[in-house]
Amino acid sequence: MDARRRTVLGAGAAVLVTGCGSSGDGGGGGGDESSAPASAGGELARTSDIPVGGGTIFKDRKIVVTQPKAGEFKAFSAVCTHAGCIVATVADGTIDCACHGSRFAIEDGAVERGPATRPLPPERITVEGGAVRQV
Repeated sequence: MDARRRTVLGAGAAVLVTGCGSSGDGGGGGGDESSAPASAGGELARTSDIPVGGGTIFKDRKIVVTQPKAGEFKAFSAVCTHAGCIVATVADGTIDCACHGSRFAIEDGAVERGPATRPLPPERITVEGGAVRQV
């Protein structure tokens, strides 16, 4: 494998790939959300667009990409495991759902605060040449 190309898995061995959703909302504070169009396998974002210690939610793709540490990228389903809402923000080391207050760790999608009892499922991404792409 080319040293410049890495395949990144979310946490754990199970990998899910979600299909396209409906269009997302634009904006969002601090790079938390993006509605940039991306086709399957297309570029989600530039690595520089994903804040260290935070992340970006791609509502239209139902995926959240985080960067827990500089150069370490993770991806999870943006669908809360409690009631199926799309998570709303990434702040203070957690991925937060506004519907009922669940919070998930940016490192591995683990539940930090309920009512959710299951972690966010991992998603497959690749990071190459400064681009983050969904696999």
